[in-house]
Amino acid sequence: MTDHGGSNLPGLDDEDEEDRIVLHVDIDCFYAACERLREPELRGEPVVVGMGYEDGATHGAVATASYEAREYGVESAQAISTALERLPRKATADDPDTDHDPAEAGYYRPVDMEYYQSVSEDVREILHDSAGTVREVSVDEAYLDVTDRTAWEVAEGFARHVKQRIDREVGVTASVGVAPNMSAAKIASDYDKPDGLVVVDPDEVQAFLAPLDVEEVHGVGPVTARTLREMGVETAGDLADADPRELEDEFGERGRELHRRARGADERDVTPRGRPKSLSRESAFTDSTTDAAETRQRVTTLAAAVAERAKSKDAMYRTIGIKVVTPPYDVNTRERSLPGPVDDPDLVEDVALELLEEFRDDPVRKVGVRVSNLQFTENDQASLDGFDASRTDGAGDADTATEPDDARQESTGDDPDPSGQVSLSDF
Repeated sequence: MTDHGGSNLPGLDDEDEEDRIVLHVDIDCFYAACERLREPELRGEPVVVGMGYEDGATHGAVATASYEAREYGVESAQAISTALERLPRKATADDPDTDHDPAEAGYYRPVDMEYYQSVSEDVREILHDSAGTVREVSVDEAYLDVTDRTAWEVAEGFARHVKQRIDREVGVTASVGVAPNMSAAKIASDYDKPDGLVVVDPDEVQAFLAPLDVEEVHGVGPVTARTLREMGVETAGDLADADPRELEDEFGERGRELHRRARGADERDVTPRGRPKSLSRESAFTDSTTDAAETRQRVTTLAAAVAERAKSKDAMYRTIGIKVVTPPYDVNTRERSLPGPVDDPDLVEDVALELLEEFRDDPVRKVGVRVSNLQFTENDQASLDGFDASRTDGAGDADTATEPDDARQESTGDDPDPSGQVSLSDF
């Protein structure tokens, strides 16, 4: 196992065809990290994202808790009433009529799915730019097959570069695991959270896994771990040494799969989860700018890049939109629907610039251009006759972002996700 420095992005001509290089990228406390983007003063403070803590609410649950909040015993999926007992709200602790110590209180924020998905799109852009094959498994984690981008000798530098881009360009922190297969990479990314980077070389996988608690094996959660311990299996090494027939008797074919994973074997390919529902390009300014000409030029460049990307994927689109991020981190989206699917780079630029006019006098931190409602068939392109009329009545304008690619949590069997964050689909 490797866990040390390095910062150069490798560029290589040779690659080892025998050993895949898989990255698992997991954003630390993602929802809380997003809230800190919007409110920088929350950095270093205990933050709880959830529902039901507002005055008059009777029930609710924690979606995620920052590491600072976890020190008070607040956990994901916990009843909000329990969380409030362990970590009172800062707003109520500051009330002179309460007995709470403000120093022992935290900040509570409601779940804002649209905002989190918007930040997730920023991360996904970096991941897709870093790897030819990306499997998105939730709003805050993905697998990357980078076998054709780097080699084991410098895989750590490659992974560190991805981490640094996410931190620098998006402003959230990722933990990254690097291994020759998906399950080992997942375990590696969890190994040194938060802000971890762990590389497990191909010849070190079994040695890395062996001493870990059996619950660390990808696919083993509290329920399965309890049964395994009753069978005398305490560690991943014990699971690797167990009789696969006994495991199959107890868990069915899943028992043999867990046995293989404990031995470091996982033959699954990193495969994308269906075609994308949207394509986008974004760019951040070094400092917020009020230069409308500079912003328009940036949007023009992004529009051309998005249109080219759609063409390369043989995709037509029915919707064109922009994203404008204004200080401190207010995400504004606008979009316009077309009468039919098109492949028209000039139209992407024209619509994007028209939508941008609304923000001419605003300071801008970041801009993005997006095409969505994609169509990949060979159907004839719709005529644009009458398009001008359809876009001047405002009926196609929307003040919300379109739905991102399916990013629901990938199942690991009968046990809940151990990442410390509840899936957005639960809300």
